[in-house]
Amino acid sequence: MVIGTSGWQYRDWRGRFYPPKLPQRLWLEHHAGHFATVESNNAFYRLPERATFEAWRARTPPDFRWAVKASRFLTHVKRLRDPEEPVARLMQRVAGLGDRLDAVLLQLPPTLKADVELLSVCLAQFPAGTRVAVEPRHESWWTDEVRALLERYQAALCWADRAEQPVAPLWRTAEWGYFRLHTGAEGWGYRPETLQLWAERLSAAYGNDDVLVYFNNDPGGAAVVDAVVFAEAVRRTGRTPTRVPTLDQASGRAWAPPETPQAGAPLAGAGPGLPDG
Repeated sequence: MVIGTSGWQYRDWRGRFYPPKLPQRLWLEHHAGHFATVESNNAFYRLPERATFEAWRARTPPDFRWAVKASRFLTHVKRLRDPEEPVARLMQRVAGLGDRLDAVLLQLPPTLKADVELLSVCLAQFPAGTRVAVEPRHESWWTDEVRALLERYQAALCWADRAEQPVAPLWRTAEWGYFRLHTGAEGWGYRPETLQLWAERLSAAYGNDDVLVYFNNDPGGAAVVDAVVFAEAVRRTGRTPTRVPTLDQASGRAWAPPETPQAGAPLAGAGPGLPDG
């Protein structure tokens, strides 16, 4: 199971996931050393130039995998209408990632009701072999016709969690899967038992097939900590997750200075009755 976070450029991760003195220009390298994938969320707000994607490819190891969230111009402004130019522009730019591009995410507006023809025309614009995940957010999409459309294009229905509840039917529509976690039931972090349940659901649905899992609950570094807990839950199902940091590295404990002994307290390792120094 391929585990990562939705983005990596979060200032409040400094001193938590990122060492306090690590320059921001090296955050991507640090992320890629501890995870095997990332979802580029900022592409949704402003699609980077091809040169930026090329630079990202050069800065990450050969086994690093990228998912790119499609520009909101396609999904939220055009609302999937006239998709030829937006999809062509997206694919021309993400081609800078080369073979590191793993998937494209289409997150639909919550007000966009089901339109099978609209989605079909959009999916047809992607080059053959492009893995596209679709995250509808209006309940009208949950029909047999929509499911069949996704299966025909081998597009993965994006499983999603909000407040520790599924917000989409748990359909398997492709040979691969895509799962996003948005927020815990109380605060941003998830309860371990919920992450265990999701690990078991994914294992039952996909077995050893490829599944991309992204934690989008970034505030306070919750995404990184939950990714570590989820990886352990995956191991308990008998599956092997991709690399994740240790819990100390995810939470900032690895970078915290050691506690200074209080005056008069014995130093660690000092035997009983020995002087403190």
